[in-house]
Amino acid sequence: MKKQLSFILGVILMTVQVNAWAVGDIFPKHEPYGESVGAMPGRVVWAHEPDSVEWDGAGYWWEPDHFDERVIQNMVDSSIAKLGGERTAAEGWNVLFVSRNERNGDSGGYKQGEKIAIKANINGSAVMDNDTSGRTQMSYTNPVLLKTLLVSLVKEAGVAPTDITVYDVSRLFPDYMVQMCSEGILQGINFVGRDNGKADESAPIVWSREFSGRVNYLPTCVTEAKYMINLANLKGHSYGITLCGKNHFGSFINGNAMRPPEGANLHQWLTRNEMGIYSPLADLMANKHLGGKTVLYMLDAIICATSEGASITGSNAKWQQAPFDNDYTSSIFVSQDPVAIDSVGIDFLTNEPTIIGHNNAANDPTVENYLHEAGLIENAPSGIVYTDSFGKTIKNLGVHEHWNNPEDKQYSRNLGKNEGIELVMADSAEGRPKLSTENGKIIVNNAISNGTLLLAFYNSGTLVNVKTFQGAGTIEVDVDKLMKDNAINASDVKAFFWDLESIRPLCNLLSLPLDNLEITPGGNVSPEPKNTITLTINQQKFTAELEENETTNSFRSLLPMTIQMSELNGNEKYYNLSENLPTNAQSMGTIHAGDIMLFGANCVVLFYETFPTSYQYTKIGHIENISALKTAVGSGGVTVTLE
Repeated sequence: MKKQLSFILGVILMTVQVNAWAVGDIFPKHEPYGESVGAMPGRVVWAHEPDSVEWDGAGYWWEPDHFDERVIQNMVDSSIAKLGGERTAAEGWNVLFVSRNERNGDSGGYKQGEKIAIKANINGSAVMDNDTSGRTQMSYTNPVLLKTLLVSLVKEAGVAPTDITVYDVSRLFPDYMVQMCSEGILQGINFVGRDNGKADESAPIVWSREFSGRVNYLPTCVTEAKYMINLANLKGHSYGITLCGKNHFGSFINGNAMRPPEGANLHQWLTRNEMGIYSPLADLMANKHLGGKTVLYMLDAIICATSEGASITGSNAKWQQAPFDNDYTSSIFVSQDPVAIDSVGIDFLTNEPTIIGHNNAANDPTVENYLHEAGLIENAPSGIVYTDSFGKTIKNLGVHEHWNNPEDKQYSRNLGKNEGIELVMADSAEGRPKLSTENGKIIVNNAISNGTLLLAFYNSGTLVNVKTFQGAGTIEVDVDKLMKDNAINASDVKAFFWDLESIRPLCNLLSLPLDNLEITPGGNVSPEPKNTITLTINQQKFTAELEENETTNSFRSLLPMTIQMSELNGNEKYYNLSENLPTNAQSMGTIHAGDIMLFGANCVVLFYETFPTSYQYTKIGHIENISALKTAVGSGGVTVTLE
């Protein structure tokens, strides 16, 4: 009764104040409606990296050269880790899959062979024709963001590319996007548009309210998948706002190839400018095969459009509100709660003068009505009983509320309450603790107050001493002085930066002989480090000559280490480090057998075949004697010791 009274009061306030709304006070505040869901209930993670966009306004907004793929990859991976409450993207993905399965009465995480469907929003491509060039200023899914999401699924979650389908059965994917998102480690990714989408006639959508319109079928790529990812756009729209709920207007087939929502007669519910009415968006999110399968909701806010039909320019895509301050939004949002992420999206959009100044969509209650229906779904204001399209009544979809104010952007869980939304920032790559060495010192940058640096000294494999150091910001230890002052006779030192309260590593192990640190056991300065390393593979030793660059210096600081490298494409072995290295990626043209490269910022690759490539890598080194390399690495995963 209390929630219903709050809703009625909200409607009254909206009716009275419809002409008096101002930026920052679009929709009336109310207590959280519904129960938050997800591995971290109600959590919405926001990654904002201004360096992700390098567009000067010239050319088309979507051109891949306008975006820093390395930065966006970090945004995706760090957001997934944060959403799962974990340190790495691999751990985060596992938590998300386990949470989704538990909610559906299943157990465990992702299993090899299970299929994933990704609903992209390709609304601006091939709107009125069959042009697949993508050459339009209208909005659609950012190609670099899509690629980095796919890379994260393949590298971090362990999903085979052939088990992933990206779809929008109302549009056609641009050719360049398909190419860049299905080559290299992504070879085998499937794309389904209106030209090749197949209707599963055993899965018609059953709307929770009767109305006229064509029968709508889900595509087979959706019904055959076990998991769904909803990759929507943060943008204005002629009818309210387009977010995750409305993204599924491209998820059904009904014979109207270019305008399935019109064939379904859905727009009557989006143009009435009313609260308390039936919402087909709630039905789509409740559908067993759509919202019911979704493991991740993501809002693409790298560059935002003022409306679905508007041209994106270098000026109108820049937002005024903090922290954007007349710059591109350069953001992504992720959540496992569909209502929470759209609630956050609507708060950003309805407090942005750029959106409000373009049209009146920002104060159209279409999406707010959906969020009220979805949040109060057991007692929906419209009186509709929503089902999963297969007869099961839906009792909860997620939680809806608005932030406290546009400056603080705080929700109930941020303010210490046990229910509601929690908006948190993803960890920045620049903000994570990092171990390094320089001039005989071991250094921790971005040290946190509850972290402890441990230095373990060894002599011929025997532990002889341990020293610990604490501090925030930067910790520097002069190893030469430390050994002299404490009479430590050692040949090796291992460094750890851990949170000792939770017994958890905060950054990668640094393990190295003291001569590589430019310190001898007696504490004297030794010659410059050797420019070679030794790789031991199946009891065979190979010598690699290293490049002279910052990447190699950081890589050497991690040695010695033993890693389990995975097989890929019949020509390479790879291993993902737990932290990023400096990069200077260049187009190789040709990869040579014996090359050791860095892909992205943390993927070490050992190539055992020669082949042409269009990918960019940072050179680490090269094995000169490769005669036995291919035999040594074999055809599967292999253990490699580097020292």
